[in-house]
Amino acid sequence: MPDNPLDFYKCIDPLEAKQLQKRLREKISLEPLDKPPQLVAGADISFDRGSDVMHAAIVVVDLRDMQPKILSLASDRTSFPYIPGLLAFRELPVLWKAWHQLDAKPDALILDGHGLAHPRRMGIATHFGIEIDHPTMGTAKNILTGSHSKLAPEKGASADLMDEGEKIGIALRSRMNVNPIYVSPGHMLSFGDAYSLAMRTLTKYKLPRTTRLAHQWANKLRRGEAREGVMTVGGRPLL
Repeated sequence: MPDNPLDFYKCIDPLEAKQLQKRLREKISLEPLDKPPQLVAGADISFDRGSDVMHAAIVVVDLRDMQPKILSLASDRTSFPYIPGLLAFRELPVLWKAWHQLDAKPDALILDGHGLAHPRRMGIATHFGIEIDHPTMGTAKNILTGSHSKLAPEKGASADLMDEGEKIGIALRSRMNVNPIYVSPGHMLSFGDAYSLAMRTLTKYKLPRTTRLAHQWANKLRRGEAREGVMTVGGRPLL
């Protein structure tokens, strides 16, 4: 594995981190995907409150059968503090490690968190997408910034998430009569792509299957029930 170019994020000054977000914002691309995706991955982070050890899981799922095919797990330490709006600086180095363990990359990566739906339009999905130069999007349970109109109660209902007159995401009803999730493009895909991928990865639960699998495996790694590394699964379910 190559040296991790994001290691400097572990100790970057918070003021410098905000300035970096503003500079990287100029690199965001919302161009649509150039081909229909087949392999889509979910990514999530787990850590114990007060701990400086981050545990990352990336689970690659085949959209044709919604079964996971490849799992990448990684752990790493950080000294960057827990600051809302700057959480990417704690999490990106270990995500980079998990990402670069994958020999074959998915067509798109869905991160547990925001993309454009961030005060500086640089949520973890956008930031990581720029760093790896790959299509990314975010799904989150709560709003970080912006507002939206009322949604219809049925699954698939949506409303634009707006902030200061700018569309930054989509409020999406992922299950009948449950609070919406918040979907936003990260980098190298469009709002339409983000909505479509969210809908295709939803099953009977509130969150996309990709997110649920990554969350479960990141927690297993944190609890010592799994080890770092990559596992190819074939057609067998991971969970």
